[in-house]
Amino acid sequence: MTLTEMRYVVALARERHFGRAADACHVSQPTLSVALKKVEGQIGAPLFERGANDVRITPLGERIVAQARRVLDEAVKLEEIAEATGDPMSGQLRVGIIYTIAPYLLPQLIPALNKQAPKMPLFLKEDFTGNLIPALKAGELDVIVIALPFSEPGLVAQPVYDEPFRVVVPASHSWASHSEVNGDELDGQNLLLLGQGNCFRDQVLESCPRLSAPDALEHSLEGSSLETIRYMVASGAGVAVMPSTAADPLMTKEPLVKVLPFAGVQPKRTVGLVWRVTFPRPQAIDAVRAALLSCTLPGATATR
Repeated sequence: MTLTEMRYVVALARERHFGRAADACHVSQPTLSVALKKVEGQIGAPLFERGANDVRITPLGERIVAQARRVLDEAVKLEEIAEATGDPMSGQLRVGIIYTIAPYLLPQLIPALNKQAPKMPLFLKEDFTGNLIPALKAGELDVIVIALPFSEPGLVAQPVYDEPFRVVVPASHSWASHSEVNGDELDGQNLLLLGQGNCFRDQVLESCPRLSAPDALEHSLEGSSLETIRYMVASGAGVAVMPSTAADPLMTKEPLVKVLPFAGVQPKRTVGLVWRVTFPRPQAIDAVRAALLSCTLPGATATR
């Protein structure tokens, strides 16, 4: 079994879906299916049970996948040993970044990092935290930018900046004349949230404890991205909680909404970097952190 085939098997075990596994491996679904059939033919037994709507791993498959993960981990270490002999500030850096950070950070991060490391082009991947972590552990990414806290053996997490949350309401809303909003007031509003599985949705609900009540989200609506939610607010569909990097620029460019701070202690998220303990280019991580800190992000402050 080749390393590539091992990656396919591990991806399918993780995703339990041929299409998602193929996407994660950046290949077509037929390519992944053919490779899996070849592996099962060589082994002489199925690794997965194919159902109408799901994929289940067999007991043998679990043993094969566990060993494949160990082999892939060691292969990543081998690659990193080889990479350590070169210039740490030269060569591609593979960076993952979550959807609610990328559009607001990258326009400043790219030129800032280019000044510090002009010979270090970036390969960028936007995705959910739950998908970026496995890609980082598998060596498909070198460093990821996510919301903290995060802790897992073999990975290092370093906070970089804190970002407060804002309440965004239609310009015609009764709160538009207010100077601030109490988090408890969100209960009962038509609250616009990101969909399930998005970490920012969870952070919003955690920052407003009353929203965890059984009927608190009865009038909530979901948007696919912060930009979609912004337009929904502008249309009058409801109110939203957004990070300052997404919300504060609307004060001058979006007349149909009003951006308000929270009263009292400001709910916030901490944005940081996560990378493998064994990553051989710590200087590259330092350069990314320095570039992040040099960005002028609305409302954000360096983490103390």
